[in-house]
Amino acid sequence: MQNIPVIKLGIVAVSRDCFPIELSRKRRQNVVAECKKQNIPAVEINTIIENERDIPKALDELKNNNINALVLFLGNFGPEGPTTMLAEKFAGPVMFIAAAEETGKDLIGGRGDAYCGMLNASYSIGLRRFKPYIPEYPVADPKDAAALIAEFIPIARVVLGVRNLKILSFGPRPFDFLACNAPIKPLFDLGVEIMENSELDLLDIVQAEKNNPEVKRIAADMTSELGKGNTYPDLLEKLAQYEYALEKFMSANLGESSYAAFANKCWPAFEKYFGHVPCYLNSRLAGRGIPVACETDIYGALSEYMVVCATEMPPTLLDINNSVPKDMYKENKKAIGKYSLSDLWMGFHCGNTPSACMVAPVMQYQLIMHRLQEPNQKPNVTRGTLEGQIKAGEISIFRAQSTADAKLRAYVANGEVLKVNPKSFGSIGVFAINEMGRFYRHVLIEKRFPHHTAVAFKHTGKTLFAASKMLGIDEVFFNLPKGAFYPSENPF
Repeated sequence: MQNIPVIKLGIVAVSRDCFPIELSRKRRQNVVAECKKQNIPAVEINTIIENERDIPKALDELKNNNINALVLFLGNFGPEGPTTMLAEKFAGPVMFIAAAEETGKDLIGGRGDAYCGMLNASYSIGLRRFKPYIPEYPVADPKDAAALIAEFIPIARVVLGVRNLKILSFGPRPFDFLACNAPIKPLFDLGVEIMENSELDLLDIVQAEKNNPEVKRIAADMTSELGKGNTYPDLLEKLAQYEYALEKFMSANLGESSYAAFANKCWPAFEKYFGHVPCYLNSRLAGRGIPVACETDIYGALSEYMVVCATEMPPTLLDINNSVPKDMYKENKKAIGKYSLSDLWMGFHCGNTPSACMVAPVMQYQLIMHRLQEPNQKPNVTRGTLEGQIKAGEISIFRAQSTADAKLRAYVANGEVLKVNPKSFGSIGVFAINEMGRFYRHVLIEKRFPHHTAVAFKHTGKTLFAASKMLGIDEVFFNLPKGAFYPSENPF
C-alpha cells in the first residue's frame, strides 16, 4: 500500500536513580526479545533515561536509527520529569507502558514499582499537555508488552499519516450536501494541510494530458483489472487521462507534506465537461491508498485516509443509505443470524469501491445522474461507475467531522457485511452493526454526522479510537451495547 507512513519504532527504557538501572535494562531487553519472537519490528535504544542529561543522547540515538515512533518503557518507577520531557521533545507519536513485577520470589531487590511510576508519569504528561498513547491496561510482562506494542504500530501510522497529510480538493462543496460544508480550521489543528482548487483547474490539468503516452498504459491496466466487467472499452482512455492527471497533480503539489488524499466535486457539471463520471477512477486510486472522497467531502477524505493507515488496506466511502426491507430480512434470516432488523442497513455509493472489495464488479453508468442528465437516452456522459455487491466480511465504519462551530468529533463501530444480495445498483452491500438503530438515532443523527462514512474492511475500531484520541479528538462515539443507554435515550 502506497501513500502511508512506514513505522520504525524504538524502545527507550527509563529508570529512577534510586532503583537499580540494571532492572530497567534487563526488562527492556526481555521486551525486545519477545518482540522478535512475535515478529514485531522494534529497535532497542541503548540509552536509559535517568536524568535530563540522558535526553540529548537518547534523541541522537533515535535520530541515528531513523525512529519515527517511540515506546517509553518504565522498567522501574522511572523519573517522570525527564521521561515526559523526552516524550515532549520527540517529534513522532509516543506510547507509555510499564513493567509488571515478574515473580513473587523476588519482591525486594527485584521489585520495580512501575505500576506506581505510571501514575506519576501521567500527572507529568498532564503538566506538559501532550497526548501519548497509554493502553487500557499499560502494565505488562514481556509477552503482553510486545502485544501492546504491536497494537501501537497502526495507531502510530494513523497519527503520523494525518500529521503529514495534504488534502487536495477540486470544486466548491455542493449546496445540495450542506453536510459536506464543514469548517476547515480543525484540519490545521490536526496538522493537515488543505489545498482547494476550482473545477476549471481540474479540467485544465486533465486536458493537458490528452496525448501523454502514459494514458495508454493506464488504460491497458484498467482493461486487465476489469476483465469481463469491461463493458465500455471505448471509455477507458478518457478515464485513464483523468487518473494520470490527478496522480501527476498530487506529486507536483505535495509540498512539505508526505501524503495526500483528494476531495473532488463529481456532479452535476462534471459529466458535461469531462464526459464521464469519476467513480471508477476514485476506486482505483483508493485501492492504492490514495482516497478520493466524492462531493468535495474533505472530512470524508480525512476519514478514509485514517482507515488506510489503520488497516494498510483499501478503504471506501459509502452513504449510510437505506433500510433493509422486512421481506428481504425474512428471506435471508439464515444469513442474517442474530441481528435484528434495526441492526441492518445498506451501504451504497455510485461506484467508487475498489474492485478488490467487491464481488464480480462491472463498469456501469450512474443511474441517478442518468435520470437527470440523459433522460430517455443511451448512457454516455454518466458512464464510469464500478458496480457490484460488496464482499461479505468484517468491517468498521468511521468518521471524523468538524461541527458547525469548528469542534472535532468522531465515531467508530465494528460490524460486518452480510452475504445477502442487496438487489440494487451501485457499489452496495447489506451491513450489520450491533444496536445500529440506537447508534443511528443517538449518535449519527443527534450529533449531526453527515451521510458519508469511511469503511475499513477489517475490525479496526480499537486503532481508530486510540488514534483519534491521540490526535486531540476528545469526543469519539461508538455503538453502546443493549442495556447501556445513551444520555438522551428514552429508557421507557
